[in-house]
Amino acid sequence: MAAPLKHFLDGTGELWRRGALAGRPACVFTSSASLHGGQETTLVSMMLPLLHHGMLVMGIPYTEVGLHATRSGGTPYGATHVSGLADDRPVSDVERALAIAQGRRLAELAAKLSP
Repeated sequence: MAAPLKHFLDGTGELWRRGALAGRPACVFTSSASLHGGQETTLVSMMLPLLHHGMLVMGIPYTEVGLHATRSGGTPYGATHVSGLADDRPVSDVERALAIAQGRRLAELAAKLSP
């Protein structure tokens, strides 16, 4: 994960001590310059502190047909985008659909957990 995000998460120790984020829904997303830019490893590394907080981490299920069709970004661990080495590739339709599906799942779970 990017150093600024790691620094931010490292500063959440007091939230962890109080259990303030336990049971809260969460998901992760990322982008990289190339298809093999470590997207899945990055997503998993971002999940670990969330799991330590006791958060309910979710990804994208294979019921989302885009996971079977993507030729760029998108994994069961979370939404991704491949930007190209020159940062010149726009978000593809499949990447967009998978990101929207992930966000929808997160919002639906949050609504179910809300009192």
